[in-house]
Amino acid sequence: MPDIIIEEMIEKDKSSPSPYLKIKFHGFTEYRNDQVVVSTCRLTVYKFPFDTQSCNISFKSVLHSDKEIELYFIENNTAISEMSRRAMRTQYEWLFVNIISSNKTQEAFGFNQTIIVYTLAVDGESSEKVCSYQDVLNYLNLTSNNELFSMTRPVKDHKQSTEVSLELLLYAILDVKEIDQTFVPYVWILMKWQNDYISWDPRDFCGITNVSLPTQVLWKPDLTIEEMIEKDKAPPSPLLTIDYNGTVFVQNDQVLVSTCRMHVYKFPFDTQSCTLSFKSVVHSVTELRLVHHWSSSETTEWSRELMRTQYEWLFLNMKVTNKSVTMFGAEQDMIVYTISMKRRSLLYVINFLLPVFFFLCLDLASFLISDKGGEKLSFKVTVLLAVTVMQLILNEILPSSSNRIPLIVVYCIGIFGMMLLSLLETIVVVYLMEKDSASQNNETDRGQSLNKVCGGQRGKSSFSCCEGEEKKWTPCGCICDASADETTPAELLKERSSQLTEEPNAFEKVSDELKDVVKTLILLLSSRKEEEKPGYWTRKTETINKAYFIFYITAASLFLLFMFFNWNHA
Repeated sequence: MPDIIIEEMIEKDKSSPSPYLKIKFHGFTEYRNDQVVVSTCRLTVYKFPFDTQSCNISFKSVLHSDKEIELYFIENNTAISEMSRRAMRTQYEWLFVNIISSNKTQEAFGFNQTIIVYTLAVDGESSEKVCSYQDVLNYLNLTSNNELFSMTRPVKDHKQSTEVSLELLLYAILDVKEIDQTFVPYVWILMKWQNDYISWDPRDFCGITNVSLPTQVLWKPDLTIEEMIEKDKAPPSPLLTIDYNGTVFVQNDQVLVSTCRMHVYKFPFDTQSCTLSFKSVVHSVTELRLVHHWSSSETTEWSRELMRTQYEWLFLNMKVTNKSVTMFGAEQDMIVYTISMKRRSLLYVINFLLPVFFFLCLDLASFLISDKGGEKLSFKVTVLLAVTVMQLILNEILPSSSNRIPLIVVYCIGIFGMMLLSLLETIVVVYLMEKDSASQNNETDRGQSLNKVCGGQRGKSSFSCCEGEEKKWTPCGCICDASADETTPAELLKERSSQLTEEPNAFEKVSDELKDVVKTLILLLSSRKEEEKPGYWTRKTETINKAYFIFYITAASLFLLFMFFNWNHA
């Protein structure tokens, strides 16, 4: 830091120096500091009290010469004077005229130094009276220790009630928690009341009409919000404003955590209304009256203009009502602000309602899967589990204390129920097909056992199987023989012919044997046709599938139309 001093300074600066400086990319260092300079100034009072004074403030280095440190100024005299006028806060009894800056070199201790001299010209000729806010406070005797202003209601007659005007503006909707049923808004609260001990004439104090004071200096109404469940964490406003006619203004912003009974019947297409009720803690209606001057439409319009964020909600309107309530035997005024808001439902439709509907479509598409093999059954179980997961997610959103079952729960349960019936239908179909398959396996096993029984007759003559008192063609002798030996009817006929040539005594049996062969052919062909036809229960399952598919589509369509109508007209 350069060792710059002010030549005219006679007292050390008591204000704290600036702890920071700024360095820039091109190597320049910038340091700004505010000082209270007590300096010498030769005053010319010949024309007192119509005099004009000029005082110098000269900056120079303590040790360095002009070859080591060079001082210069950037702005011209006019710019410096204008900037000083804009920054001026008080002038005491003097009227600032201008600042003249100059740069010179003087010799000191055998070397030259650069000096910047700022000449301040002030005019004492002005007849304008200079006033301060402290003059007003001294006139009112308003101090932090004066109990007249802070201890009791500011009325001169105790029978007179204090009228408090209260206005509320909604700045932001920070959060709405359905599961906890809480509403978190960010609001601006504007209060105004009359203090009978405060009044002054602005003409006596240079036109001063209002003064800002710390809030703890004056009495404030003990207002509370009934729905508030947590202490406001935002710092309160440290100041209030008093007007020359005794009106006190307080503006405060608060983050309120309040209770709000949520009606989630139409979730996520619901509209919620939350209330903020203001009333006094101890004062009755004869001591403190609450009023509001802005209508509901004005409050709504102001809130819309101030609104910064709405979370997932769309602010609709704000209704203001004034009523009287009786608490602990005392009648009190109450102002109720009802905030109405509508949920932005698009995200819930995309992330919840559509996926559940897509699961229903997948379940319908599963009717195209074959009932054999078990793939259809496992697919339906997987889709049903997916809907169950969506219901668990929904359970974390909705409150458990709702008076009516929300429509979205009915939507999930309805789709879950239809998918469950579809799963049960698939289980029944698979069971019937397994039953049909089991009956076919039993017939195959019975045929194999007959083959084993008839296999012992392969060495005997075919004619001896059917010999007896009555000629009768039996499956044991012929059909089993055909299936066991795996011979075709042509081979069987050839074998019979060869036997006839070998046995001359069997010619008379030819006609009977040929009839028996024809019967055998008819039985074989009919058995093959029966094997090609599906079983009885398999045919029934096809009918069940078609009937349930039609029922499923009809029930799903009617259910979705019912849900759509209720969500729009409930």
